[in-house]
Amino acid sequence: MLGFLARRILIAIPTVILISVFVFTLQKLLPGDPVLAMAGEERDPEVLAFLREKYRLNDPLYMQYFHWIGGVLQGDLGISLRTRQPVLTLIGEKLPVTIQLAVMALIIAVFIGVPTGILSAYRKGTWIDWLANIVALSGLSIPNFWLGIMLILLVSVNLGWLPASGYAPLSEDPLRSIQTMIMPAFVLGTGLAATLMRHTRSAMLGVLKSDYVRTARAKGLNERVVILKHALRNALVPIVTVATLLFGELLAGAVLTEQIFTIPGFGKLVVDAVFNRDYAVVQGIVLCTAVAFIAMNILADAAYRILNPRMRDT
Repeated sequence: MLGFLARRILIAIPTVILISVFVFTLQKLLPGDPVLAMAGEERDPEVLAFLREKYRLNDPLYMQYFHWIGGVLQGDLGISLRTRQPVLTLIGEKLPVTIQLAVMALIIAVFIGVPTGILSAYRKGTWIDWLANIVALSGLSIPNFWLGIMLILLVSVNLGWLPASGYAPLSEDPLRSIQTMIMPAFVLGTGLAATLMRHTRSAMLGVLKSDYVRTARAKGLNERVVILKHALRNALVPIVTVATLLFGELLAGAVLTEQIFTIPGFGKLVVDAVFNRDYAVVQGIVLCTAVAFIAMNILADAAYRILNPRMRDT
């Protein structure tokens, strides 16, 4: 397993380097000048020249890249042009918020998607199967921003059950933190649940036709034991793989949901950074999310090998 992980990490290194080049280059192609935003309304030419020199904006593009990537390799993602804080500090403050949201959304998705997929496969062709597929398609089709707004109107404005927006750190007020995260986690989790349901159904349909399941039934085993112990156990490989990859997507794709519910996570940070032409913050966030997604892919491959012993010798 260690050799496999080492090989996967070595393969991922060129990918990360290529991503860093794209992130840095494409960011520079965005319209607007961050120095003009920093200089204020007067825009004194001497101030502009000083800022360009200070942040090495007069250097050739390749020199700017090498200076930036050199700092990244030393754990320095740069300084925010707007707040003057280290980018690593900003990411350290926002990342736990997004991770909490992603974990809660994934838990909701697993508790909804996996049982529904198992039931749909077991009752294939019945009204239960049709209903599960309709619900899954609805979950994939409904936009997150619309569902979020509808939940705010119904649950917060009309019923007053949960706060409409805001965030409380989990370490300071666990109950309040969970209350503020339930709706955005549900919004994200419903779409993921639909994806998990479809993958679970497909995996279970393949397993339920296998010889060992027919043998287990022929032995007179309880149907629940056959489904949960024999069928589900072997169908878990693609389910766990998909769930791991979905978690990586959550870390990078919760922008709209965080904006709707005013959650101070990665999404809000990157939107603010883009609007303020805060290049260093955007570069740091995109690079971190890309690395996180690659790490989730490696973990998915490792989980596949753990769950499927036949893959351990490859």
